[in-house]
Parts: sequence; structure tokens; C-alpha cells
Amino acid sequence: MIATTELESYLESFSEFEKRAPGHNQHWLKTLRQEAFARFCQVGFPTTHDEDWRFTNTAPIRQAAFRLASGGRVSRDQIASLGLPASACRLVFVDGRFVSELSIVHKLPDGVRVSNLATELAENAAQVETHLGRYLNVHRDAFSALNTAFLEDGAYVHVLRGVLVQDPIHFLFISTGGDTRAMTHPRNLFLAEEESQVTLVEEYLSLQGGASLCNTVTELVAKEGANVSHYMIETEHTDAFNVSTLRIEQERSANVASHSVLLGGGLVRNNVHPVLAGEGSECLINGLFVGDGSQHLDNYMLVEHASPHCGSRQFYNGILDGHSHGVFHGRIIVHKDAQKTDAKQTNRNLLLSDDAQIDTKPQLEIYADDVKCTHGATIGQIEEGALFYLRSRGIDETSARKLLLLAFASECLDRMQQEPVRNYVEGLIDESLFNADKAVNPSGVKLKRRSRENWEEVG
Repeated sequence: MIATTELESYLESFSEFEKRAPGHNQHWLKTLRQEAFARFCQVGFPTTHDEDWRFTNTAPIRQAAFRLASGGRVSRDQIASLGLPASACRLVFVDGRFVSELSIVHKLPDGVRVSNLATELAENAAQVETHLGRYLNVHRDAFSALNTAFLEDGAYVHVLRGVLVQDPIHFLFISTGGDTRAMTHPRNLFLAEEESQVTLVEEYLSLQGGASLCNTVTELVAKEGANVSHYMIETEHTDAFNVSTLRIEQERSANVASHSVLLGGGLVRNNVHPVLAGEGSECLINGLFVGDGSQHLDNYMLVEHASPHCGSRQFYNGILDGHSHGVFHGRIIVHKDAQKTDAKQTNRNLLLSDDAQIDTKPQLEIYADDVKCTHGATIGQIEEGALFYLRSRGIDETSARKLLLLAFASECLDRMQQEPVRNYVEGLIDESLFNADKAVNPSGVKLKRRSRENWEEVG
């Protein structure tokens, strides 16, 4: 049970929120929120005694007594250089709420609806009710229950049957930070109908330091034959707490790729939970996390194979320096009827300091008898032989180390099919790994990635 003093704070916030929440007069939505809050009060925040959270202590979140963000102000000039430069449209959310004057919506193909959830609850409630909260299990995860209780706004995308969206759709979630302990609970709903194709990018950043909690839930539904690429990019301040949950529902022959890039935040928990519910569906779960200082980056993957002839691939790489702590807990469940399952899980990690730490737990639960499943994890340091080889070719030690780290990170980058997003993420990784004033070799030219095998010099 959650402590009484902690409960009082959240109960007060919930009572105030219920009166003004979008769709508060809609019975189904009111019930959804109330049942979720009751579940949160029943179980409270997870502890290290919970198996799924054994490597992550949520006490700093529990003790902070966060309050709902009141909504800060952000100017267009402040975000002019932020976010993905090439996109079909960009919706901006400040402290959890949609800001239309900061958003840019270019002409989209017919059959694509991009909006914010609060608007959809007011104008398109019947369609939203069909899917919202139908896939997420609030009884399993307290943070998902808390998000559902305070469900207010977020991103909404509906792509109709057979529609192909060429350029990525970008959602920028900004935390204004500051001295107040503010929490936001963005709720996103993405629907891709039969034979449609779309790329969705969620990006989370903060403008300044200060303890804040961003607790996000995304429900993504891929209908038969749909092809969806989803990117989660997190670069918040190291004072921030970020918990994100991506729940994917895949129907027959649907193909979904999930890419996570964690570069910021003080305590970060990244949950990815696809359910391959339709025969012949495929799922790629690809991620990179880079930690330094005292960052704690936790990745929890739960892949459920519920139908036969489905395939899943998990590839997560971690780079940890300083006193940072990384976690990879990958769990694959193959249900009884999921014959001919083909699943692979790989976690690779580089520790750059003696104080960095990684906990990795690949896990298989197989209840079918005709499957092909593998899992594995590696933990190591930069290979001295490769470092010596580069130095023997005239490259100084600092630049040689950077080349090897970029090559390690590029394993994840090369799985990103959308070139504009891949290039953008590459720049963020380069900035995160190396300070610009140090990223030079003795000849004074910067090194830029061109491909896995080749490097080019640029002025």
C-alpha cells in the first residue's frame, strides 16, 4: 500500500483533476480514470522487492510528492533549433499540454488524422473509446495506472487503410523544469489501419534543471499488414525522472519497429511491451542507452508471442561511464498456441569506468514445443587490440576511442530505416558521447560517420 502521507498528496491532485479533466462528463472515461487511481492507491509505487523492478529503486520518485504541472511558457525562439528538422508535421506539448501556436502541421495525405488527445476526446470520443485503455494493463504496472488516472492530453494519430505516410510525424514533449516538483502524464494513441505505413517520433526534453516527473503511456495498434516505425528519444536534464510505457498490439502480418534512444534523465525507466496477437506478425525492438555521472537507465522489454509464425528481434546496446547504472531486463513469453515462433534477444554493453554498473537479465518463458528462441548478453570494455590498431595508423588515443564507441552505437543506428530520423539521432548520440571541442584528431578535422565501414573527414 502507498503510505498515507504520500496518498494524501495524490488524492488531492486527483480530486482537483477530475473536476476539470477533458471528457469528465463521459461515463466510460470517468470510470477508466477512477479504476486506475484505485489500483494505484492499492499497490503504490513499485519497490525492489517486485521482480520487474528489482534493479531500480523508485524511492526518489515516491518521496518527491510531485504535483500536476500548471503549465509553463515556452516561446517559439526557445525551440526553434530543437527537435527533428524534417517531418510531415510537429506537434508540441509543454508540460503535458498541447500548444497549437508552437506546432507545425504541413499538408498530410488524405486519410491521416494527426491531433492531440484532449481534442479527440471532445470531438471524436466514440473512436477513442474503442481503443483507449483497451490494451494497457493497469493492474500490472503502477505507473501505467497513475498515467491512466491523470489521463489528460497527448498525441493522437489515425492512419486509414492503405495510406502511406512518407515523412515522419514528430511529437515534441517539453518539460519547463524549474524549482517546482511537477509531474506530467502524456497519453498517446496511435492507430494504423490495414496495409498502412507510418513513422512516429516521440521526443522528450527539458529546458532547464529541476526535479520533474514525466510518466508517459503510448498505445500503438497495428492492424493487419500495417507497417509502423516508432521512435522514443529521451534527452531530458539529469534532474528529471522519466517513465515511459509503449504498449503495442499487432494483428496478422503487421510489422512494427520500436527504436529507443536514452541519453538524458537522472532516473529513466523504458518499458516496451508488444503483443504479437496476429499470425505472421513481426517486431523489432532496437535501443541504445548512454549514461554518465549518476544516471540510472532501466530498460524493461516484455514480448508476448500469442500467435503462430511470428518473429521478434531485440537488440539493445548500452554505453556507461562515471557512476552510471544501466539495466536491461528482456523477457520473451511464448504462449502455448504460438508454434513456429522465431525470437532472438541480444544485449551488449560497454563499461567505460570502474564505477559504472550494468544489470542484465535476458529471460525466456516458452510454453510451445516448436519454436526457435535465443538470448544472450555481453559486458565488456573497449577492446585494447582495436584501440592499438587505430593508434598504429596515426590516430590519437582520444579519437580512436571515439571511433570505436561510434562504431558500437552504429549497430543500433543502422537498424533505423528512416534516414532523416537516423541522421538526427546520430547527431544527438555524437553530442552525448563527445564534447565538440574534444572530437578532433591531431590534424584538426572532425570525424563524421558515413557508413559502418568508412569514415570521412569534414571541415
